[in-house]
Amino acid sequence: MVYETNNETVDGALERVLAGERLDRTDGLALMAQPVDPLAEAGAVVRDHFGDGTVDACSIVNAKAGNCAEDCGFCAQSVHFDTGIDTYGFLGPEKILEAAKRAERDGAQRFGIVVAEKGVSKEHRPDEWAEVLESIRLVRDECDLEVDASLGILTEEEAAILADEGINHYNHNIETSPRYFPEIVDTHSFEDRVKTLEVAKAAGMDLCAGVILGMGETPTDRVEAAIALQEIGISSLPVNVLNPVPGTPLYERGVDITTEEIVKTVAVYKLLHPESRVRLTGGREANLDPGEQHLPLEAGADGLLTGDYLTTEGQSPGEDIEIVERAGLEPNREVNDFDPEAVKDRHGASTESSTETAASAGAEPSDD
Repeated sequence: MVYETNNETVDGALERVLAGERLDRTDGLALMAQPVDPLAEAGAVVRDHFGDGTVDACSIVNAKAGNCAEDCGFCAQSVHFDTGIDTYGFLGPEKILEAAKRAERDGAQRFGIVVAEKGVSKEHRPDEWAEVLESIRLVRDECDLEVDASLGILTEEEAAILADEGINHYNHNIETSPRYFPEIVDTHSFEDRVKTLEVAKAAGMDLCAGVILGMGETPTDRVEAAIALQEIGISSLPVNVLNPVPGTPLYERGVDITTEEIVKTVAVYKLLHPESRVRLTGGREANLDPGEQHLPLEAGADGLLTGDYLTTEGQSPGEDIEIVERAGLEPNREVNDFDPEAVKDRHGASTESSTETAASAGAEPSDD
């Protein structure tokens, strides 16, 4: 045994993971029942064993806001809910490039072009599709960033085109477990989301797919979601925590998760997905105090979504770098070799928030 937490269940699982064995649903449920401290220790060991000791930062732009026909209960951009957000059509390639350059300057390694709708359709909206492709090319050619996309459902033809254009990761979150998904979304199914991920993967893109915690799901649902992602095969697992927006159905329910449960879930996810980046994303600032945000990183997380989200504000990239360093880690600089100290200086002290972040090119932030 290379490392022991003095918890028999956790130590047994850790030993198997370090030996290259994949844990299953039964293991995940057993781990979720354990105390947070040994799980956090084990998650950190797995991260250090399989990773490179860095935290990878990505940034996104809300390329088209609002008026989405889907009814995801957490989403401020759904046309079904009166949330009062600003809505606009596709920003256009030049504004997307401006946002990408801010992300590059602020230390992101990857940049996601996000359109919150059922799907950017080559057939039904060819002009918008062409603008998406031009945006990808501009960012790819003019920035030291990996280009990612989150464009809803895809046909096989669309996926092949995106892969040929150099999309690195395709993001399409599964949100929660297959069992709980119908409690959150009516207008499409869990299987619809899985199919899109399979189409994107078959075209040659890596997958970024994750969850939103705190929507009323059980610990078992959290495990079931992670197992579903195992079966799909992902390389980045974003962990959102619900930041309920007034006007959405989930606003009335409130957030149903504690700091301890967030940290525990991150650690279990790292044990179940040892070679994937477990990425802290939307809602972490709203649900974790400033002095707690480093705890999931200490428990095995090795990725962040930095800056604003889609319809909720994040915090400054400088603050995110300080959180990474507080956890005893360092920012990833493999793709974009930036100066972390310059980012911190530009955005000021950790008590201040920057209003100009990578996603703020006319965009409102969100959890998805």
